[in-house]
Amino acid sequence: MMNTTQVHRHAPRMARRESAPHLYAVGQAVRLKGGFAQRAQAKGVYHITRTLPPLGEFPQYRIRNDDETHERLAAQNELEAVNTTGGADLISRTFGHG
Repeated sequence: MMNTTQVHRHAPRMARRESAPHLYAVGQAVRLKGGFAQRAQAKGVYHITRTLPPLGEFPQYRIRNDDETHERLAAQNELEAVNTTGGADLISRTFGHG
């Protein structure tokens, strides 16, 4: 009978891929990027209400439009910043500082 030695080889560890940092802050105005049929109904300006951990490689956000009674979940790659005039005033009114 022959002795065999089992060699256990571990799979090489995959380097952990860092997710992208959050580009948008709570209170910031954003717009959903076009391109999907369901996004056609979701036009308008939204505000970031909460930052969430990434799902996959993109950070997630909760966003809300003043004309809607619900919040939406959106990935960072689905959003674009909106330049609004008086943005510092909104921050000051909302958070008490500019």
